[in-house]
Amino acid sequence: MNALKGSRGARIFAGIALVSASALVIAGCSSTPAGEKTNDGNKKPAADLTLKLGSLLPSSGSLAFLGPPMYAAVGLATQEINDAKAGITVSMNSQDEGDSDTKAYVTSITTLQNAGVAGIVGAAASGVSKIILDGNVSKGIITISPSNTSPDFTKLAEDGATKGLYFRTAPSDLLQGEVLGNLMSQDGRKSLGIIFQNDPYGTGLRDAIKKTFEESGGKVVATAGFNVGDSQFDAQVETIKAANPDAVAVVSFEQFRTIAPLLVNAGITADHFYMVDGNVSNYGTTGDSAIPVSLEGAQGTRPGPALKDDFTNRLQKYWTGKGNAEIKDFTYAAESYDAVVLMALASLEAQSVKGVDIAKKMQAVSGGVKGGTACTTFAECAKIINDGGKADYNGYSGDITFDKWGDPQGAAIGVFKYGADNMYTRTN
Repeated sequence: MNALKGSRGARIFAGIALVSASALVIAGCSSTPAGEKTNDGNKKPAADLTLKLGSLLPSSGSLAFLGPPMYAAVGLATQEINDAKAGITVSMNSQDEGDSDTKAYVTSITTLQNAGVAGIVGAAASGVSKIILDGNVSKGIITISPSNTSPDFTKLAEDGATKGLYFRTAPSDLLQGEVLGNLMSQDGRKSLGIIFQNDPYGTGLRDAIKKTFEESGGKVVATAGFNVGDSQFDAQVETIKAANPDAVAVVSFEQFRTIAPLLVNAGITADHFYMVDGNVSNYGTTGDSAIPVSLEGAQGTRPGPALKDDFTNRLQKYWTGKGNAEIKDFTYAAESYDAVVLMALASLEAQSVKGVDIAKKMQAVSGGVKGGTACTTFAECAKIINDGGKADYNGYSGDITFDKWGDPQGAAIGVFKYGADNMYTRTN
């Protein structure tokens, strides 16, 4: 496989693109102070911790198609943590995020903050997370997103705005943009048109794609933005068509369902499409999720390693057991699961259910501090902590390993290609 060259040397190799870059009301709860030891010399919890968490994830709006795998993962993680009976019980309060247009998050975040949560899994959209972040920080609540990819969050952390209370289990779009830009270059594309949504997610990814593509010798000949909530995209498609590029990158969420047919009707076939994590989905040719044009040959990128069957099977069993339809895509399921596990482990390590205390241990339990013992399940890691050791959780989304800004230091980006059935397969 040809190497993928970019500004930081990101590579597609052996199926994965790798890069290395430099919490509710707490009542009736007593805990052993951190470092206190029992008679056998090991640090042990004197009593069960009760950790109340919330999730702010999309069940409505333009990202609603991502809701099922994320909600399922948060629920499964909570269940498996509680089943482990390792000195901590998690209570999860799940609320709808909506998107920056529907603004369902306005009521939801108030509900979660008033409930006294120590940490929140979400929001899914970078734009929504930026809106809620200041309020969470002022209340000492951890925000850990499974899918925020805007580079803006690293800068916010560097500037001290997050006060160490923001984390994400998905990598920055600086990486995804690099991978996609280099993929187009490897495919021999010389000119590129970009349709993007005008929010932190869309503009960040647009810039990263453009930078890498042009550094690889290509030229971005047209860009056309739209706002979240827009339903008409004829003008954007006309702008791209007029420039006659040999590749079109679509940086969007559910809007892709409308944009793709317009592009095809304009004479741009799907084998020229390059998609991103916000719209890579199994559309199919029949049923409610079907899209009315062929996507055969279209390619796209999405963070995360290939998921193990045992994990996806457990997710399906949990989700359908709640009376829900079977999950079709598992986008950001691993990242959502790991977000819950990491907060629970950090709470156990801190022997506290306060967000600010938990946040101080997030880097340690993810392996960001030397000396930890690698472990891959909550139960295994909790045993290490309860026996007085240091746990290094390596989850379903990867090794994670938070840096001091709350970004995962190691990440994988998968490459996907669509067949005649409008279903994707992982190719890299």
